[in-house]
Amino acid sequence: MNKSNKNNDSNLPYLKERVCFDPILPLYPKIFIIGTKPGNQELRKQEYYANNGNSFWKIIYEVTEEVFSKNYADRIDLLKRNHIAIWDICQFGERVRPGASNVKNEVPNPINEIVQMYPSVKQIIFNGQKAHDLYFKHFTEIEGIIYEVVLSTSPANTRFSFREKLNNWKTTIL
Repeated sequence: MNKSNKNNDSNLPYLKERVCFDPILPLYPKIFIIGTKPGNQELRKQEYYANNGNSFWKIIYEVTEEVFSKNYADRIDLLKRNHIAIWDICQFGERVRPGASNVKNEVPNPINEIVQMYPSVKQIIFNGQKAHDLYFKHFTEIEGIIYEVVLSTSPANTRFSFREKLNNWKTTIL
């Protein structure tokens, strides 16, 4: 069933803080990675996964077998070359305190609308359980898409080592 959004207009973002960036969308994305929301460092730098403790970029470079770069433009190019889109589930929300699970009364980005505009998308990967839970709070599955949850790359996710996170991502990405 293809529903764009389960909620009605009662969640309009008029009094809520915008907590996301624009999506990174290659011309023909195959994989769409969904995070929860940017952290304070990301908001300050205006870059996805800017916190040096976040293992997202290291994992993406390992998975794509490319030479690591700290340059943000290079990182975006890497995603586009490898047909990987990224976006966060939360467009607006009330920030309670730092951390992925600390936004309440969130309004989601129109993820399903974007995915339906790109029939090349075959897989949606949730960077952590919270992104998964928020997605399914607001959306239903799109037929033909593979949905997977990977270990969060957040520095707050200390239960797993970098190697465990990397192995989890490697076995999940198409």
